[in-house]
Amino acid sequence: MRLSEEELLREAKAFINQYYSENELDGAYRRWQEIEDEIALTGSYTHTFEELDYGAKLAWRNSNRCIGRLFWKTLKTIDAREVATAEEFEQALEHHLAAAEQRTKIRSTITVFAPLGSTRKEPFRIKNYTLLMYAGYREGDRVIGDPKNVDFTRYCESLGWKGRGGDFDVLPVVYSVDEGPDQWYQIPEALVSEVEISHPEHAWVAELGLKWYKLPVISFMGLRVGGVLYPAAPFNGWYMLDEIATRNFGDEQRYNTLPLFAEHLKLDRSSPFWKEKALLVLNEAVYYSFEAAHATIVDHHKAVDQFMKFVEQEQVLGREVTGEWSWLVPPTAGSTTAVFHTEMKDELKFPNFVGA
Repeated sequence: MRLSEEELLREAKAFINQYYSENELDGAYRRWQEIEDEIALTGSYTHTFEELDYGAKLAWRNSNRCIGRLFWKTLKTIDAREVATAEEFEQALEHHLAAAEQRTKIRSTITVFAPLGSTRKEPFRIKNYTLLMYAGYREGDRVIGDPKNVDFTRYCESLGWKGRGGDFDVLPVVYSVDEGPDQWYQIPEALVSEVEISHPEHAWVAELGLKWYKLPVISFMGLRVGGVLYPAAPFNGWYMLDEIATRNFGDEQRYNTLPLFAEHLKLDRSSPFWKEKALLVLNEAVYYSFEAAHATIVDHHKAVDQFMKFVEQEQVLGREVTGEWSWLVPPTAGSTTAVFHTEMKDELKFPNFVGA
């Protein structure tokens, strides 16, 4: 959704002042005059790469649901605003995946495509929640694959895509150009890094055939910087352990593997603690597997320690950290972490990531 001219001017001025102030730069007033003139002439304005780069970093710093904000300054921005064709768009997605994973280490990366209101390029929109997603196929009362993605899988099939019918089929990227018809693109298998799940003490875990991809690339949100909306701006960090083990594999409405783990561990399911015992082994397996594969992952205790350090750093600089408590508290052993006992406002600040 495009902003009114009044809203655009207000956000643009606030961002430019913040950019020049935080970076201790001269020339804010001169730059603001350029932007005012451009908005009066075209209805929008163009960020320099430096402004776009810092705006993307600020969007991460302001992300209320993200626990990994300590590293906001390290975000790598890939400027794809000149991408115009579907072929170039698909190549840019491939480039993002290749750039984000270097020698098994993950680099936080964002690729920014053309904004709304651009006089040069038409905006792209990505329909996937994340670039990499596993398909879900409903067969009667059961689901093969990820139940979360059953509807999206059906939609992909309606566009002509066909999966193998397995538990871990990577879905295509569905996107549109300038609000045109949706089209799909299958990311080459060579660019999809996955970790097979095993356990150092329980050989049967490897026999379950579980695996997960290394890169969580959020792709359904737009980037809003200084009043300008970039509808396609896929960005990634790295996984926190709980996201894969506790939620993706553990939730009943997802892969629901806890009963399977309990069966192999010969747990008494009449005990009120069987889920906790199964969940511990599941978390151990995922963490061990990612570590063995030299794939970047952070456990929930370390992630919270990093977040609290971020809060401390921001407070020293006189900036209040906002956050959505229910997203920041880890689902595993939440009350044993400092963030569980921390109050904060859930207030939206810009720049930020928003619905595109």
